[in-house]
Amino acid sequence: MLVGCKSQSVKKETYSEQPVVVVADNQSITDKLIAEAKSWIGTPYKYAHAQKGKGTDCSGFIMTIVNDVAGIKLPRSSALQSEFCIEIKRKDLKPCDLVFFATGKSTYKISHVGMMIDNDNFIHASSSKGVVISKLSSNYYTSRLIKCGRIPNLNN
Repeated sequence: MLVGCKSQSVKKETYSEQPVVVVADNQSITDKLIAEAKSWIGTPYKYAHAQKGKGTDCSGFIMTIVNDVAGIKLPRSSALQSEFCIEIKRKDLKPCDLVFFATGKSTYKISHVGMMIDNDNFIHASSSKGVVISKLSSNYYTSRLIKCGRIPNLNN
């Protein structure tokens, strides 16, 4: 099973459609990010894209929801997103933290990213299933987890 997106450089694209998040004003940024991320479930995988309902890759998905909801501009690739984040231990993961995986040929090169939504589930754009929720504790993801990170300046 191949899951993930490549961490190659891609040309910057602009999108005219902006996702709409329906949340109560008193919700935390964490709740808003998770609600927006879940609204992308079912979006098909499309390399080098990030458009809800039309197609996205893993890093484009994370980059877009974080920018749209929190106003934080993340780098485009999963590898650069991992460098942007503050490294944390797996035991310290909380909702909205990012998890980085090596899902390609290299067992050490980051090629996939997802966002934690609770203590074991994370949301990501799978190359085979599109945007889905998976368990971090599954053998597949546990064996490929490279790094955990917290987005700087995210007040969650």
